[in-house]
Amino acid sequence: MKADWSSVEPAVFLPSAGVVVAVLAFGVVDPELAKHFFLGLQDWIVSRLGWLFVASTALCLVFSLWTALGARGRIRLGPEGEAPSFGLPSWFAMLFSAGMGIGIMFYGVAEPVLHYASPPSGPGGTPEAARQAMSTTFFHWGLHAWGVYAVMGLAIAYFGHRKGLPLAVRSTLEPLLGDRIHGLPGHLVDIVAVFGTLFGLATSLGLGAMQINAGLHRLFGAPEATGVQVAIIAVITAGATMSVVLGLERGICRLSQLNVVLATALLLFVAVAGPTAALLMALPQHIVDYALAIIPLSTGYSQLGDDGWQKSWTLFYWAWWIAWSPFVGTFIARISRGRTIREFVLGVLLVPSLVSCVWFTVFGWSALQLDAQGAGIVAAVEADISTGIYALLDQLPLAGMTSLLAAIVIAIFFVTSSDSGSFVVDMLTSGGHPDPPVWQRVFWAVSEGVVAAVLLVSGGLAALQSAAINTGLLFCVILILVCVGLGRALLQERTTGA
Repeated sequence: MKADWSSVEPAVFLPSAGVVVAVLAFGVVDPELAKHFFLGLQDWIVSRLGWLFVASTALCLVFSLWTALGARGRIRLGPEGEAPSFGLPSWFAMLFSAGMGIGIMFYGVAEPVLHYASPPSGPGGTPEAARQAMSTTFFHWGLHAWGVYAVMGLAIAYFGHRKGLPLAVRSTLEPLLGDRIHGLPGHLVDIVAVFGTLFGLATSLGLGAMQINAGLHRLFGAPEATGVQVAIIAVITAGATMSVVLGLERGICRLSQLNVVLATALLLFVAVAGPTAALLMALPQHIVDYALAIIPLSTGYSQLGDDGWQKSWTLFYWAWWIAWSPFVGTFIARISRGRTIREFVLGVLLVPSLVSCVWFTVFGWSALQLDAQGAGIVAAVEADISTGIYALLDQLPLAGMTSLLAAIVIAIFFVTSSDSGSFVVDMLTSGGHPDPPVWQRVFWAVSEGVVAAVLLVSGGLAALQSAAINTGLLFCVILILVCVGLGRALLQERTTGA
């Protein structure tokens, strides 16, 4: 494969590759020291700067809603009159598959069950604990997560499609940095974005490998071991590399559409075969509980539980979303040309959040209802968090077939997350080029798999969580500056006829 350097940004590509290689070497040479270093850094961040993650996510949600109001919402992300690049079904499919596909598969059963057994406050195993578990889960996976993505994606789409700047994070700071976005300050911003994307994505890939391994163990007796998970990462990374080589339309888009169909089939099966009546009654109540809890939870994270609980749950999620924001933001900006700001914000905020609420109700509430009948799902999840969805499916008809389907869905989500992330990192290290060279796509796709494998070897789930929190801190301040820059640009925008 001949390397074409014409569209590569060496000032971003070379330092980014160097930092990744250095961190990987650290993890390979002395995994125990690397584990203690990253976990220690995580503890320091949580104890000293947890408030910054909470404030940033709340700010992003409020700011994204502000951008959709009034005349600002009519501004088109591209030339006036241009039609959207993708239809709504394809747009939503790619948006959701890239945004949190692996995550909802991994935590769809596990998180509500674990919150029910060990709630952040009050006794576990009670009806109140069950309702609190659902509202807390919705809080972690709902509007706050997509508010972070909406801000970053909107800023990149606005400055890229409407102002003609590169589709890169640096462009979002043009109102603050001016032409310096093309110099050292801009390069540093994109390097941080690459670093956060790689390690945030590695967190998801590691979770996916653990869950696929659990499925293979149940279906075929494969051992649950780090070596098997590394092999899974290698196989899926090969598939992701093929997809990213095919490009956005032929690879990523088609896989995303396929996975949405398969995931929907699995969702409908659980809804029909499980406690259907209980689910129909529970979903509206859960949404109301979430709506009533969202402001108290947003303004006082200390109310949720102690530092240990915060580190494992809320702060982990907020850092994970922030670390992923360059990746998801750049990707949804790339696929959102031609939409208005109002379409973009409402679509990004509301549709995935609603789907998450439905998903967690169907899988999480079904698990809680069946466990109350003696199914033992809580005990299974407490013993091995990656087995949550399989423990639920074991209680329903056609368990072998649906468990295999679940493993396939996880694998395809794995591929779509990896190839989307590779595509975004390629763009960032190519100065925002919308069609980066193939050899570079291959390089970053392989790098993501290696990062995930090294994290698993050096510390498993704890290392994956610490990677998300540590890299999220790098991008937290940048995200706040993005809000300032985009807000200034929109206030100056002439919206007549927009």
